[in-house]
Amino acid sequence: MSEKIKEREEKVELAIEIAIKVSMIALVVYLSYLIAKPFMGIVVWGVIIAVAISPLVTMLEKRFGNRKKIIIGITIAVIAALVLPTYALSGKTFESSQNIMHTLKEGNITIPPPTEKVKEWPIIGKKAYAFWDNASHNLRNTLAPFSNEIKSGIKSLLSSIGGLVGTVFMFIASMIIAAVFLIGAEGSIKFYKDLSCRLMGERGKEWVTLSTLTIRSVVNGVIGVAVIQSFFALIGMGLMGVPLAMVWAVGIMFLTIIQVPALLIIGPVIAYVFSQGSGTAEIVFAIYMVLVGASDGVLKPILMGRGVDVPMLVILIGAIGGMMLMGMIGLFVGAVIFALAYTLFGFWMNDMNDEETTVSNEISK
Repeated sequence: MSEKIKEREEKVELAIEIAIKVSMIALVVYLSYLIAKPFMGIVVWGVIIAVAISPLVTMLEKRFGNRKKIIIGITIAVIAALVLPTYALSGKTFESSQNIMHTLKEGNITIPPPTEKVKEWPIIGKKAYAFWDNASHNLRNTLAPFSNEIKSGIKSLLSSIGGLVGTVFMFIASMIIAAVFLIGAEGSIKFYKDLSCRLMGERGKEWVTLSTLTIRSVVNGVIGVAVIQSFFALIGMGLMGVPLAMVWAVGIMFLTIIQVPALLIIGPVIAYVFSQGSGTAEIVFAIYMVLVGASDGVLKPILMGRGVDVPMLVILIGAIGGMMLMGMIGLFVGAVIFALAYTLFGFWMNDMNDEETTVSNEISK
């Protein structure tokens, strides 16, 4: 009887010891997560950028040599391309917003009267003409009912500019982290392979290849669609003589990359073209630009998932669902996680089929 009691006490002591150790490990992991949480998004973006531009770095290294200088050069070029336009845009936007608010208060804005062609605009022509005509005679009284909305819109615009600046700085930090990963590529790749093999066993190497190809596939899909849309939009605007066509094309590319509908720019451009005339050319241009703006719905399924041994629909659902759940970064993280889930499910199904085949063969013998 005493032996049973002693054995039971030993089991209780062992259970308490295990519980304490597990609790300590869980506490350490949780605290580590809280400490690393502010930097996780930046680091994940750094990994994504490093994986995406690694083929470009390798190609340039084969041609020019000196991998480190190439990575530093690319990093400086990307940072400059982000900082300079953002600085100019934010400064001009802030200054313009202040000028608009001051001018609205003073009532010194003069607007030229509309032409008769405005009445010929489809659906909204007469109402647009009446509103424009009233604004040309007395802008302050015309906009008075919308003063709160205008102030709110300007505040939202300034807030968006602030958010854009924050996002740009996050990308700069991520680009620097990506450069560090690329310079120490061998160590980074070895660590990722070792971690994957530790978690998934022999199939860890397959997961490394799959996740790398998935990230590159999504990057190619996002950037590829943005470049194609902006290129065709530029052609249409150039043929119609739209002022600052290159600027609007770059804006369309930016909106497409951050997964915002390009019609936010295309719509006002179409309205401007119709303000200059409403003939066949303008109607064809409007249809053409609407098709360009909506083309991402066709192009994304074509470009995403190429080169990956996972159905395109899986990549697309993962990317879109991830973006809805986690924002822009979810485009990549969601696609990778969903591709992993699909692959693990395939492994499980194949293992089950192999077991059934083995059992049936043994029975037949």
